[in-house]
Amino acid sequence: MPSPRSADRPAPHPPERDAVDALIDRTRRLRGDVDAVRRDAARVDEDEDDARMRWQRALCDLAVHHLDDLGAHLGQLREGPPEEASAPPPPDDGPGTDPKDPAGSLIGRVGSAEWNLLTDEVSWSEELFRIFGRAPEAGGLTLDALPSRLLPEDQPLLTALVTDCLVDGKPIDGEFRIRHTDGRVRTLHMLGEPVLDTDGRTASMWAVLRDVSALRRSQRAVRRSHESLRREEHIAGTERRIAVELKEAVLPPWQTSLRLPDRGPGALDIAAHYLPAETNAPVGGGWYDAMELPDGRTLLTVGDLTGHGIQATSAMAVVMGAVRGMAVAGVAPGPLLGHLNQLLETSIQPALGSAVCCRFDPATRTLDWAQAGHPAPLLFRAGTARPLPPPDGVLLGAASGVVYEQDEARLLPGDVLLLHTEGLARDTAGHGGTHTGTGTERLLGLAARFAGARSAQECVRAVAEEFGGMGRPDDACVLIARVGA
Repeated sequence: MPSPRSADRPAPHPPERDAVDALIDRTRRLRGDVDAVRRDAARVDEDEDDARMRWQRALCDLAVHHLDDLGAHLGQLREGPPEEASAPPPPDDGPGTDPKDPAGSLIGRVGSAEWNLLTDEVSWSEELFRIFGRAPEAGGLTLDALPSRLLPEDQPLLTALVTDCLVDGKPIDGEFRIRHTDGRVRTLHMLGEPVLDTDGRTASMWAVLRDVSALRRSQRAVRRSHESLRREEHIAGTERRIAVELKEAVLPPWQTSLRLPDRGPGALDIAAHYLPAETNAPVGGGWYDAMELPDGRTLLTVGDLTGHGIQATSAMAVVMGAVRGMAVAGVAPGPLLGHLNQLLETSIQPALGSAVCCRFDPATRTLDWAQAGHPAPLLFRAGTARPLPPPDGVLLGAASGVVYEQDEARLLPGDVLLLHTEGLARDTAGHGGTHTGTGTERLLGLAARFAGARSAQECVRAVAEEFGGMGRPDDACVLIARVGA
């Protein structure tokens, strides 16, 4: 088939071969780099697959398709127009070939046609016959017969494109779908324009048809994966907001220090604070609580459940209610943790957790306490600090029939007791902070500031200043009780 061109414009000069070779070489290198990224993304296990990873893989596939097309087009540009009697190109088994695509190589997915309006002659390239799944001996389809191969809903589009081209001289640029002889629906992109005779009348129409089925599949995969990612991010954002609101509703809403009991010697000045994790990090199941018991003693408790999000915060609310109920009933800290362990072990959604439970008697300044796999309370006294020796206790929900030991400590006026969750005890180096050492060491280093503090609220403010500006991977809770005179 002669090279199609309009009679009213000169033939373009061919580009320099060296320049095209350089472009081909750069395209191949870029394609190899993109394919390497695609292979890395494909190595993720199915169990670890998520919307973001699917979106990344789909984008890589789409980029590879585009680069394959670019390489094929540049190759055609370097080789020049094919001869009429030239043999069809050999199949391409390279990475760009879709194994489900009977059209074979990228070059095999681009065909050309010319319809002579004066002689009714139809000229199709070998590639176009393969695209349509039509035997060459059957001849190319006429412009009148061509729409019959399209899906019914796409036939009016092609008819309008051809009519506009032949009547008004408009170029053709559109896509339509055909049903291949193998039964698969294929998407073709058609570019064409009228060829004018010397009198400016339309003598024929030529077109280049390209099978873009694989490309459109990749684009649809990118769109679906992106929509899935947006849905998952929206769901995650909604769940986080609900978890934060639930946590704020359950935790005691103390704005200033709390005095328990509200009168009498030895009362505790209590303050607490919740330190959220870095932006958009999931909300954990940490809690703090303090309450006056019917016998005049004071309950102090801090704990943390495994997991994040709504499930963890809802379980936290159940645990806090159970702790309060058992403490009001007079259950001592050790047995209380034993019952709490049984509650978590037999719940519908089992979870692990850690907790420290303290009961303070203001009359004797005696602290009874027990712990379940939790950091021990820190005692600050006269400018020094140390953790209390912990009694035995395993994580809540880890084993059946566990007995939690209970210990006793005698506090003095002016003593400060600090209870905190694991989020402050971990090593904070490498999480965006400028400090070194474990969180526990940094908490003990606040002894001098605590000694000069006039209230528990000032002590909490010192902890918030020390830890509040860091990018913690997990949230944390801190409760401070200062013994009155």
